Amino acid sequence: MLQTLITSKTRVKLILKFFLNSKNSSYLRGLESEFNEGSNAIRMELNRFEEAGLLESTISGNKKYFKANSKHPLFNDLNSLVRKYLGIDQIIEKVIEKTGNLQEVYLTGRAAEGLDSEIIELIMVGDSVDNAYISQLAGKVETLINRKISFAVFDLKDFNKYKITTSSKLFLVWNKQ
Repeated sequence: MLQTLITSKTRVKLILKFFLNSKNSSYLRGLESEFNEGSNAIRMELNRFEEAGLLESTISGNKKYFKANSKHPLFNDLNSLVRKYLGIDQIIEKVIEKTGNLQEVYLTGRAAEGLDSEIIELIMVGDSVDNAYISQLAGKVETLINRKISFAVFDLKDFNKYKITTSSKLFLVWNKQ
C-alpha cells in the first residue's frame, strides 16, 4: 500500500526507519548496509527529508546521524501512516484491547528497528493472559494486515528478567494507561 503512494523504495524504507519509532537514529553507511542499497540514493533522500525539516541531524566523530524531528507538524501523521501500514493499529484495536489483562505490549524484531517485515513480533506483558484467545484474535488480524503475527506473553516478573538478558530492541506500542 505505502509503495503505491510513495514510489521511491528508499524513501519508504527511510519513513519506516525513522517514523515508527522517533528514537531510531542512524548514519548513512549504517543505512546502506541495513537497506542493502547504494549510498547515493540514501544520501539524496536523507538530504530531502532534512531540508523539509522531517529529519534532524547531529555529528558525532566523523558520522552524521539522522533521526526524526518529532516536533515537525507532519510527524504524527507519518507515524500513524507507518503504524497503519505495518498493521499495528489493527493489532491494538482487534487483539490487545480485547485482552483485558495486558499491561504493556512491545514491538520487537525487524519492525522495532524500523525495517519492513512480513512478521510482526510482539512481546505482551500481563497476568493471567489467555494465549489461546490471543492466538485466535491474532489469526483473524493476520488476514486483515497481510502479515504474520508472532507473540510471546510474559508476566511482569519474567518480563523484567527477559529485558535484562535480551539484545533485541523493544519498542513500546501500547500500555494500559
